[in-house]
Amino acid sequence: MRNAGRISSLGSVAKTRPKDLVPRDVGLIRIEIQKFLETKDEAGRKPCNSRCGVYVFYDYDGEPIYVGQTEEKLRVRIRRHLTNQRTDAVAMNVLDPFEVADVEVYPLYELEKALSGESKKALAERRKSTLGAAEYAVFQKVLKASALGAVLNEKDIPKSKKKLALPPSLRGRIIPDALFEERKHADIRIARRASTVAALARVISERDVSAGLRRTLLTQAQRLERLAAQRLSEIDASPPVEKGGEETGN
Repeated sequence: MRNAGRISSLGSVAKTRPKDLVPRDVGLIRIEIQKFLETKDEAGRKPCNSRCGVYVFYDYDGEPIYVGQTEEKLRVRIRRHLTNQRTDAVAMNVLDPFEVADVEVYPLYELEKALSGESKKALAERRKSTLGAAEYAVFQKVLKASALGAVLNEKDIPKSKKKLALPPSLRGRIIPDALFEERKHADIRIARRASTVAALARVISERDVSAGLRRTLLTQAQRLERLAAQRLSEIDASPPVEKGGEETGN
């Protein structure tokens, strides 16, 4: 019974210990993600609390890499992506959360509730058509801004004939300044991107997949090639350093 007090004390410590101890950089990024999700617009609303909307992920070069829509709240879907908690195993190999530096959201507040006299079925149809039109409009917008003229979406976004004026968007960085330059380093990103390409290629080799997923693999490979080429040009452009009678790039 001499150790009863000690055991009780340890039990109390265990109960107060955080459930998920994470590395410092992960914790800092989670704080930034939470800040973005809680950001208010000029009207005092939190765009990420909107039930329906479209979202875009950008990499460290400001290159758009993924466009999506949701009816389960923007904040829920964004968290699911960034913590790699997608329910689809294939989708988890499409987008590497490590590559996401900025997030942009387009909240569709008008889809929150039914209009006067609108039935549940009519509301569902309005949500579907409006979200589809908004996603297509955003997709075309970021596609024009992409240096590669491509994003990583594995599924084609259906063309919409519905004319829609996009709402004001909210864009923010989820990587703290203290980590941004380190994570932006080309060599680190090349290694991560090569790993992503390999994982996606393995999934494709083991399953009967769509042509869209193979297109995504090509886009990832092109992004890897572009980043590697940029890194090589940086090294070739730097002055040689004499070492041991040989000249090597810096």
